[in-house]
Amino acid sequence: MKKGIIGRKIGMTQIFDEAGKFIPVTVVEAGPCVVTQKKTLETDGYEAVQLGFGDRKPTKTIKPLKGHFEKSSVPFKRYLREFRLDDSSAMNTGDTIKVDVFAEGDFIDAAGISKGKGFAGTIKRYGNSRLPESHGTGPVARHAGSMGGSAYPGKIPKGKKMPGHMGAERVTVQNLKVVKVDADNNLVAIKGAVPGPNGGLVILTSAVKK
Repeated sequence: MKKGIIGRKIGMTQIFDEAGKFIPVTVVEAGPCVVTQKKTLETDGYEAVQLGFGDRKPTKTIKPLKGHFEKSSVPFKRYLREFRLDDSSAMNTGDTIKVDVFAEGDFIDAAGISKGKGFAGTIKRYGNSRLPESHGTGPVARHAGSMGGSAYPGKIPKGKKMPGHMGAERVTVQNLKVVKVDADNNLVAIKGAVPGPNGGLVILTSAVKK
């Protein structure tokens, strides 16, 4: 069954299983999320639910969102994301989704905004090799080198790996295993690393491929 929830990355730690094996995990505060809108085949052409996560003060909410929340009679939320779940038709506005939708042993996909690295060259950004630093190379050992555009094609092709802004983009890590679920504290421990900084928003969904 397709499941999903919104969370906030807490950080990484380590736990030990029953056999005493060390497991590096990322702890995510997942939910509780409220269904703020329901989309149906009749009105929207597809079935989905919009989930809200994190409380927000009414004084810091713009008027269009105020009307959106008041129409659904739900608390004001900071983050809104849409999910196409298998049981979307069974959900109603105002329903609460908690972290216990996932269980130990489940495989999930985690999506988030990666850490920004600022401006980076091709070596750091793409892992390109540098020139030999022997006599005659000059101060260009870490440069990108020739663009290869002489008479033909006479221009830099699209997609050329060049220096530029690195990071701060949406990244999805697939097939991460749920090691532990703490429903009382809305926490889930996921084996491995989850994209984004501590405190960053994370979208957890059931794994597409296992």
